[in-house]
Amino acid sequence: MTATQVQVRAPGKINLALHVGPPRPDGYHPLATLFQAVSLYEDVLARPADEITLELRGRGTDLPTDAGNLAVRAAALLRETGGVDRGVHLTITKQVPVAGGMAGGSADAAATLLACDQLWGTGLSREELAELAAELGADVPFALTGMSAMGVGRGDLVTPVMSRGTYHWVLAVQGEGLSTPHVFTTFDELEGYTVPSAAAPGSGSGSDQAAPDGAGPRVDPGLLAALLSADPLVLAKHLTNDLQDAALDLRPELGDVLAAADRAGALAAVVSGSGPTVAALALDAPHAASVADVMRAAEVAAEVLTVTGPVPGARVLEHVHGRR
Repeated sequence: MTATQVQVRAPGKINLALHVGPPRPDGYHPLATLFQAVSLYEDVLARPADEITLELRGRGTDLPTDAGNLAVRAAALLRETGGVDRGVHLTITKQVPVAGGMAGGSADAAATLLACDQLWGTGLSREELAELAAELGADVPFALTGMSAMGVGRGDLVTPVMSRGTYHWVLAVQGEGLSTPHVFTTFDELEGYTVPSAAAPGSGSGSDQAAPDGAGPRVDPGLLAALLSADPLVLAKHLTNDLQDAALDLRPELGDVLAAADRAGALAAVVSGSGPTVAALALDAPHAASVADVMRAAEVAAEVLTVTGPVPGARVLEHVHGRR
């Protein structure tokens, strides 16, 4: 008996806080962030095949389906690591906005690692999968972990964080994404940082060096305490993003989104990650629905969604066995 079909679901994320240090000699920035996984998901269905192939549904159907896609690279990395001589056909149904600062591509990669591990029977532990995830990109390990977690280094060194309660978010999604490298380049310009010409600005894959102990940005202990309080009014005081000014410089209209969230009565609002998605915190589900209605009426976003967090990381939804 062998697996004939495996379905895995992985969540998108928002950054409750994102602190960015000056670029290191390799051009990459030390980060300290607090992730929260939210109820907007990527579903990956893996079936046996001769080669690694990919089909996209939902959002992002114009994205590459070859090695330019992180999910394809994830399957290839696991196949090489596990010494597998089989392929996989991946069908990904995307809900997370593309290039929206919510790590949809990273969720695809995390879900693919777990799905292919189950399909091929490579038997890797979660820790081993997390090591492969870190090779693929800074946000991929968190998509495996989910819930609330602190990320340092490039954001890929993930530590789960205790959190109480459920938080209600309104997401203002833009029709056009933002390039993470462009946001980091603009951040450096605004901060007056000089990046070595041979280095590529950014925070993502390309360096696995963490900042030395005692160096680099840190997450505010007040934010960690706020998550334990289960009180969104307390959490609202700690939402912050060092990349927000850079995102606003590239897309000034995001200022209108933040202003609309404030007028709508959101407790606080912040650009998520490198943007352009804006996450507005609400008191509860009815309040989130009210904030969303006002923001839709303001016509400052292509789409306005309501989600909750934290939610679990990548998990198997279906595992079908049969004879081959």
